[in-house]
Amino acid sequence: MDEIDLQILQMLKANSRITSSEISKVIHLSIPSIAERIRKLEKNGIIEQFTVKLNRRSMGQNCMVYIFVQLHGSVETEHFRKTIVESPYVLECHHTSGEYDYLLKVALPDISKLEGFITYTLKSSYNIVRSNTVFILSTLKEDD
Repeated sequence: MDEIDLQILQMLKANSRITSSEISKVIHLSIPSIAERIRKLEKNGIIEQFTVKLNRRSMGQNCMVYIFVQLHGSVETEHFRKTIVESPYVLECHHTSGEYDYLLKVALPDISKLEGFITYTLKSSYNIVRSNTVFILSTLKEDD
């Protein structure tokens, strides 16, 4: 991967719908060269997928939180992993080191849905030792 590939990636991150033609005008390479570089970036697993960035508030997801979760032992780990990733509210689930086992990024319409998620999805379904919920007040930077 060279500087040109990095430039292409930056442009695709800013707008995944940008065309090879538009990229070629900025980078000053032919359209086929740009297309071939993008194909190689995909083939080599550097680009996993092309996606869209959603405005969560416009979608009615006004309550964004991080929830740290500590499970009781490892017996429930597979069950937790399988079911938590199926929740429509969970945007991210990370297995972490340290005091907590998992970090969830969760988007919900309001605080009452958060209460329901914590009470009926997390605490009633799993033997959770403890959890810690951190509210996202605003986001200054969010990159992939």
